Formats: sequence, C-alpha cells, structure tokens
Amino acid sequence: MGSLIRNIPTLIFIRKFAKIELPTSRRHWRNGVRFSKLRTIFSYSASSGSGSGSGSGEDSVQELTVPTHWLQPSRASQESEWLRVTLHKWLDDEYCPEPTNIEISKIAADSFYKSLMEKRADLGDILIKMAVELESISYQESFHGAFSSANAAVTLITQRILLE
Repeated sequence: MGSLIRNIPTLIFIRKFAKIELPTSRRHWRNGVRFSKLRTIFSYSASSGSGSGSGSGEDSVQELTVPTHWLQPSRASQESEWLRVTLHKWLDDEYCPEPTNIEISKIAADSFYKSLMEKRADLGDILIKMAVELESISYQESFHGAFSSANAAVTLITQRILLE
C-alpha cells in the first residue's frame, strides 16, 4: 500500500506554488493501477523569490476564468459548440466510442453555454455546475463518470483559453 501511495502523481504543490497539470492521451500503469500521464501547462508562484521567506502563510492562487468576450451570446454559442465537438472526440479517443459520449458532450456543452449566459466566468464554478448536471446521466456501462467528464471538459476549456 505504501508503494502505491508514493506512485500517485502530485497535482498541486501545497505551500508556495500551485500547478495545474492536464492529462495527455497516453496512459501509464503502475502496480496494476492506471494513471494518466501528466504535463504542466500553467504554473503560478505566489512569491517572486525562490528563498524560504517567512510570508504570511496564506499564499494566493490565481483564479482561472474564461475571457470576458466569451460571455457574449454569439461567442458563448460558438464556444459551447466547440466544447461539444471537442469533448466528444476526446472521450472517444481517450476511452472508446460509446453512445454515452454523445450525451456527455451535449450536456457538458449545454451547461457551459448556460454558465456563460449567466455571466459565470470562474472555471471552478463552471466545473461544479457541469459536474452536477452530468450526474443526470447513467454511467453504469461507461468508462467514466460525471466528475471525470466535467474535469475533462474544463481541461479542454483551459487549453483553449491558454491558446487564445
């Protein structure tokens, strides 16, 4: 059990640094457990120095938000359609093509569109709302669930934001 815990990839540095790491399509197997290969696409340091200063103990983490122009109806429609198509393709490629992927991508895209129309720009808020809405689907014969699907959608959105 101890060796299994050591092999779990660390997603967040706790004290001075916050990292967002996104899964690639390659898979790794360790001790019979599947892990997605992780790569860093964004990191934020709460302090500019690398020394061990005695700061306040409350380091801040930069919030990720969608660009404000995505909150306009025409752009929100365009971005949600992009998410529907991209998430469907990602789910098919990452796991296997199945009918649930169509439903997941449609609900995720609709949730994203509604969030943008409600002027929700914070990706954390969008993620939680999307995960709750995705819980309406039966994942009984699927390789994924509501939260893994919502995480995948927000990962794709984050990649798109960083490319813009």
